[in-house]
Amino acid sequence: MMETTLTINGESITATVEPRTTLADFLREQRRLTGIHLGCEHGVCGACTIMVDGEPVRSCILYAVSCDGAHIQTIEGSDTDPVIVALQASFTAHHGLQCGYCTPAMLFTARDIVTRLPDADEDRVRLELAGNICRCTGYAGIVRAIMAVLHDRRAKNE
Repeated sequence: MMETTLTINGESITATVEPRTTLADFLREQRRLTGIHLGCEHGVCGACTIMVDGEPVRSCILYAVSCDGAHIQTIEGSDTDPVIVALQASFTAHHGLQCGYCTPAMLFTARDIVTRLPDADEDRVRLELAGNICRCTGYAGIVRAIMAVLHDRRAKNE
């Protein structure tokens, strides 16, 4: 067992963790943050994507102890993030979600696209989404939702 200190959704916590425990398992099982979903557990499907130190990461292939000192953001701690809030509204308006399994991770990927690639076109958005599997929507609504937020931010010069 190893002790690790993390800031999770703005709250600093210290926990004792098995060195082999993934960040996804730690957050789901010990912190009860179940917005993190596990699909493939190999980092391929993207369902476990969260933010670590401001970057989207696959939490199923990252050990919790390797994140000592990191700032973790999960969907449960995103209600004050203006980009996530705008994306959530846009996903609803543009039918970018169905079953919701991929949605938390998809929102973090979309957030990364919006903040990192403000001039992205539809082709680039689709390329950036390639690491997140959605089995329900066919991606059209997700792409429309992201493009709408990008257009809104461009119009406001954000």
